[in-house]
Formats: sequence, C-alpha cells, structure tokens
Amino acid sequence: MQAIPTTAQIWQTFVLCCSATKLYQSVNLIRLDERTGNVFILVGEEIEIEIKPNGEAIFV
Repeated sequence: MQAIPTTAQIWQTFVLCCSATKLYQSVNLIRLDERTGNVFILVGEEIEIEIKPNGEAIFV
C-alpha cells in the first residue's frame, strides 16, 4: 500500500516551499517518510523541515 500525505501536510508543504523560494532558497527534496508518516523537506543545503501528519512543522 502506498502512503500518501494528509491534507494538512500538503497545505503546509506548499506554504513552506513558497516561503523558501521567496527568500531565493532552492527546495532540493520533498519526501514522505513511510515509517513515520512525516513529510521531509530539504531547503538549500542546510535547512531540514519535517511536517507531521497534523500539519505541524518542525525545523530540524
């Protein structure tokens, strides 16, 4: 069974990616971690963001 992100994760991913690109940062990777259900975003070379299924963003 293929895991899919929640609506809250999709919305938060869109908002964060738009914010990053407004600051001229590249979004290098977006990945759904099938073990935890979190969405992982790599912005630039150093900024790592995880989005929980409830839409809460955590800057790692």
